[in-house]
Amino acid sequence: LLIVVTILNVNDNAPVFKQTNLTKVVPEDTKVNATIVAREDLSASDADLDIIFYELTTTVQGTDGYFAIKGVNNPEIYLQKSLDYEKFKLTTLVLYARDRPVGSTDITHTATATINIFVEQADTKPPWFLPCTFINTENSVCISSPYTGRVNISEMSTEPLILEPGPIYAIDPDYTINEKIQYSIVGGDTDKVFSVDADTGNLTMNKVATSPDSYLLQVMATQVNNIQKYSVVSVEIKVINKSVYPPSFESRIYNGTVCVGLVPRSFVLQAGEPSSPLMIKATDEDFPDV
Repeated sequence: LLIVVTILNVNDNAPVFKQTNLTKVVPEDTKVNATIVAREDLSASDADLDIIFYELTTTVQGTDGYFAIKGVNNPEIYLQKSLDYEKFKLTTLVLYARDRPVGSTDITHTATATINIFVEQADTKPPWFLPCTFINTENSVCISSPYTGRVNISEMSTEPLILEPGPIYAIDPDYTINEKIQYSIVGGDTDKVFSVDADTGNLTMNKVATSPDSYLLQVMATQVNNIQKYSVVSVEIKVINKSVYPPSFESRIYNGTVCVGLVPRSFVLQAGEPSSPLMIKATDEDFPDV
């Protein structure tokens, strides 16, 4: 008697990942659609030889939509939109592998793999002159104010000029990279009266200023490793007459009168002249016309 026995395959095995925990470092400037984790590193196997269905989720709030898989049967992870190191520096993805489609009423076995993604800051921003003011909530754009200073006409200063709101100084806002910055004057100094130290940003004089006109310098900060990463700031240097004499009051004593009950900001009147406001005057021999 010949007996034929047919063994029916029962879904009694769960999918298995080769690795259940992976870590990837992704540069901030990675191109959209680039592969982050290859298919062969994420594919699960099933002893029942079932077709595997995949689903990718994000566990860190605010990082949805950046990473996706190629398809329900293809677990390759790719970058779906541009990264920004200022928005988030790491996220955790969970990849599900099921031996039945989502929503199936059949017995389904599931396996999970965790993928930790660390975003590596890239050299994406030009230098910032300090101090500067952020104009967006991500602190990714910072606008600097012009610098101002003054020199005396026909007088040579041998020390670095004192500027407001501070000395010329720029940084690489990609702070984990912190590339070296160099400075140069690129405009507004046709007579070569001023020089800027390439390394420190200190502004000094090469010769005296003979004209009372102000100088509006354009100073550029450039990354040493990439001259295409640069910023330009205005530096206004006012040329003034040297102040030799101190100011002096026209009178040593001023007398005024006020009435009881006057409201704030009322005039104080000259004593003896009730119709004339009290005027306090000073003169300066350096500025006789003022």
